[in-house]
Amino acid sequence: MRIGLLALKLLVLAGTLSCQGCTSVSPWERGNLAKEEMALDPNPKLNHLRDHIFTSREASQGGLTGSGGGCGCN
Repeated sequence: MRIGLLALKLLVLAGTLSCQGCTSVSPWERGNLAKEEMALDPNPKLNHLRDHIFTSREASQGGLTGSGGGCGCN
């Protein structure tokens, strides 16, 4: 009974993972994917400014650039 339940769970898991797949994108759909809203970081300049302010105020090193002083001057 336990083996059957475990096999069923594995079968459901394998079925779920196999549903994720790749698809081809038509040429007329690529324009929608190239929009700024579809980017992983839709506001790179704003995020860079926020990272700069955070690293200056916290006197800590962010993940992207070097650390600044606590006074805000670099």
